Amino acid sequence: MAKKQVLAIVKIQIPAGQASPAPPVGTALGPHGIQIMDFCKEYNARTEGDRGQIIPVEITIFEDRTFKFVTKTPPTSELIKKAAKLKKGAADPLREPVGSITDKQVEEIAQIKMPDLNAYDIDAAKKQVVGTARQMGISVRG
Repeated sequence: MAKKQVLAIVKIQIPAGQASPAPPVGTALGPHGIQIMDFCKEYNARTEGDRGQIIPVEITIFEDRTFKFVTKTPPTSELIKKAAKLKKGAADPLREPVGSITDKQVEEIAQIKMPDLNAYDIDAAKKQVVGTARQMGISVRG
């Protein structure tokens, strides 16, 4: 069997279990001619258990208008905001810290993100999480 030709790879972030043909899904997938409702149903079924989180998805679209997709872990910033119980990060992270998270929370976030990070071990992953937190105006306390 011949290998299918890839037409496009589309990356979007959608709330888990809440994909609909409306933007951003419709505008991202519409030009490629795939069945948007089929994608929405499959995505919602696959992410139903993660409701309340943003789940990035990478959709590979083939020339014959079929597709396959891979769900990723939630964005680090979303996990940090959830851990710090914040709606958003600081407008000016250097001048106005908005919250803090514990070292234990950093480790939990690093464990969740490990499959999608380019880190060799958990310590390197923790450093990436701490860096993201710092950019959001969130301090890490021991």
